[in-house]
Amino acid sequence: MMASSIGLGGPACARRTLVIVVAAMGIAHAPGAFCMGLVEAYDAALRNDPTYQSAIHENEAGQQNRLLGRAALLPTVAASYQTSKASAEITSKSVQGNNTINPRYTSSAAVLQFKQPLISFEGLARYRQGAAQSNYSSALFSGRSEDLVIRLVSAYADAKFAEDQLALATAQRDAYGEQMRVNDRMFAGGEGTKTDSLETQAKFDLSEAQVIEAADSVNTARNTLAAIVGMDVTVLDGLSPNFRVRAMQPAGFEEWKALALEKNAEIVALRFAVESARQEINKQRSGHLPRLDFVASVEKNQSNTINTYNQDSNVRNIGVQLNIPIYSGGYVNAATTQAVAQYEKAKSDLDAKVGQITVELRKQYSLTLSSEAHIDALVKSVKSADLLVEATRKSIKGGVRINLDLLNAQQQMYSVRRDLAQARYSYVLSYLRLRNAAGSLSGADVRDVAGYFVAGR
Repeated sequence: MMASSIGLGGPACARRTLVIVVAAMGIAHAPGAFCMGLVEAYDAALRNDPTYQSAIHENEAGQQNRLLGRAALLPTVAASYQTSKASAEITSKSVQGNNTINPRYTSSAAVLQFKQPLISFEGLARYRQGAAQSNYSSALFSGRSEDLVIRLVSAYADAKFAEDQLALATAQRDAYGEQMRVNDRMFAGGEGTKTDSLETQAKFDLSEAQVIEAADSVNTARNTLAAIVGMDVTVLDGLSPNFRVRAMQPAGFEEWKALALEKNAEIVALRFAVESARQEINKQRSGHLPRLDFVASVEKNQSNTINTYNQDSNVRNIGVQLNIPIYSGGYVNAATTQAVAQYEKAKSDLDAKVGQITVELRKQYSLTLSSEAHIDALVKSVKSADLLVEATRKSIKGGVRINLDLLNAQQQMYSVRRDLAQARYSYVLSYLRLRNAAGSLSGADVRDVAGYFVAGR
């Protein structure tokens, strides 16, 4: 169930009005929906995202492994009590004859025992394994936390890009509509052709379909974001007009790789998984090793057996107990062999993950590094496309170009603007994924990339 929406009033929210004809597109503002920036979305996701909440509880459960392992080295105290009604037949034989009695009595026994392991190879292995399992859980949770950042920013960027596409599709449709009216006026004045009107009408009809498709994409993307943040959102911060790609820090790939090998959450988790598997071998091998315990007990008996009928006893014991396993049907050997195989598998899984993370790191490093040149090229392309549209309009008036040339120029202009927006969103995600692969992604990075967005865009 989604959390109830909370209004965020004030001038900043008022400025976050997206210039989209929502009613015409069929996108209704849900009751209680509100404007949201990236930082606000992250804070809401920390509270409401079901996947992240599941990870929190998974980690809470995993932390108990440390205590479970430690328990194997700590003392145990146990108490037992039993009572019963007994009846017996006792026959005494003598030279005078047999004498039979039938006593009925209450029998009881109470025992309090304290046991402290002195030498326990299994207990030591359990303790170390529990610590490794808890560390594994912590590393796994760190990875889930980083995954939340990636999922949230991806959903936010997808929703905003869908809005950008809708805005561009709407503007393109409106431009075709205006061109259609110009063509109709020119045709009525004898200066245009019917072909010009038909060409523009075809482009207009296609843009209408694209607007409807873009509106559906907006709804889908917003619903995906709402599932993460736990509330409906209709107004999002847009990309800043002063968008600039940051210099790569650190600059070299080898530095990023060193960070990943040291801090990547998945790699760290699998290292602890290897250690846990190694301790499992030690635990199973301990089935061949002796165990020495310190034992102290207090017993209180009342007519505990027929031999102690009508006798009460208090017994105190203190000493050591040595257990030496001799044969268990081959169980220890089989369990140890199985544990060794699992250990080798864990090491192979770690090696595979290191290779996978290295490939992902190289990919995101290259994408982030090339983004500056890519975005700069698209910025220049947008400027060129704008100039081309204006120049084509003037050329049509001079009789040098035709209507179709203007329609194609407008199509190119909107395509380049869409590509520029997508390239900027892709850069933000590549930057975060690079830090994720390096194991250095955190909530602070969300606040950092939130600077790329601004209210009212």
